[in-house]
Amino acid sequence: MSLPASFAGRSPEPPPGPRRLTRRAKAAIVVQFILNEGADVPLSSLPDDLQEQLTHELGAMRYIDRATLDQVIGEFADELEAVGLSFPGGVAGALDMLDGKISAQTARRLRKEAGVRQTGDPWDRVGGQSVERLVQIVTSESIEIAAVLMSKIEVNKAAQVLGKLPGPMARRITYAVSRTSGVTPETVERIGLALASQIDADPPRAFASAPVDRVGAILNYSADGIRDDVLAGLDETDKPFAEAVRRAIFTFANIPERLAAADVPKVSRDVENDVLVTALAGATTEELQPVSEFMLANLSKRVAATLSEEIAERPTPKPKEAEAAQRAVIDAIRALVNNGEIKMVEPDDD
Repeated sequence: MSLPASFAGRSPEPPPGPRRLTRRAKAAIVVQFILNEGADVPLSSLPDDLQEQLTHELGAMRYIDRATLDQVIGEFADELEAVGLSFPGGVAGALDMLDGKISAQTARRLRKEAGVRQTGDPWDRVGGQSVERLVQIVTSESIEIAAVLMSKIEVNKAAQVLGKLPGPMARRITYAVSRTSGVTPETVERIGLALASQIDADPPRAFASAPVDRVGAILNYSADGIRDDVLAGLDETDKPFAEAVRRAIFTFANIPERLAAADVPKVSRDVENDVLVTALAGATTEELQPVSEFMLANLSKRVAATLSEEIAERPTPKPKEAEAAQRAVIDAIRALVNNGEIKMVEPDDD
């Protein structure tokens, strides 16, 4: 058995100089050094092949001397200081960087031409779809795929999707969710990629809202006579569409049936007092009187009494003045709905 030089009475040999390393090995050293310092390195943002190469390189290395470590870290620091500007690298990275800066049509065309998809978790893109779009996806896929989708999106959105499905399908999907414990992460990722690709393949839409919603919004601001005439014409040409438009229309007269009683105080706080008094004072027709009664009945007794006194003291407003005030009340209700503070009661709800 041989003894170390110091024990054998001989002077130890000088330590070896820095080792010659590949750039891949140097990258592994830098990553290991940063991890040892407790910093968070977002390696998951790297392409899969680079993550794999880095993992193999780290697994193959055992140790390096201090001189080699100092040399590698010094080179790394010098390269960082020399960088003036960095670019994403590749069309995929450029498109991700320009997301929201260029038109969706241009981005979609460039991705298709370059054969690249959006980076990141595909389930973020799937989960960001509207409830209506998710219902379309769920109903067009198998029960097993639908169960995985329902398990990956937000619970609140999944509940909304489930509520819009036919009862038998909703029960089958719910049961299938209970059988997803054996699904592997790779399978879930492949399903997410497939669904995201399906969403990306959808043709661009010129209008963000559905035709029913657009017609309903137009008729909301139309005079009563024009609205009735248009609906009568739609009844003759396309009765199902006419019924859908009626459900989409929300006018002052619809407040008792579309506004929850508990939300009336929120509306009264968002409408100026003079405007609300004018709107209710102008609700003198047989069609609009229930609106005034509904609003006053669902306010506190003190507020309702004060409003009733002001309405009684106010002269009956002119029709145009009353319509403008009533439209302001409708606008306030729609703003609360868009902000998520209240929810409209659908005509079919109990």
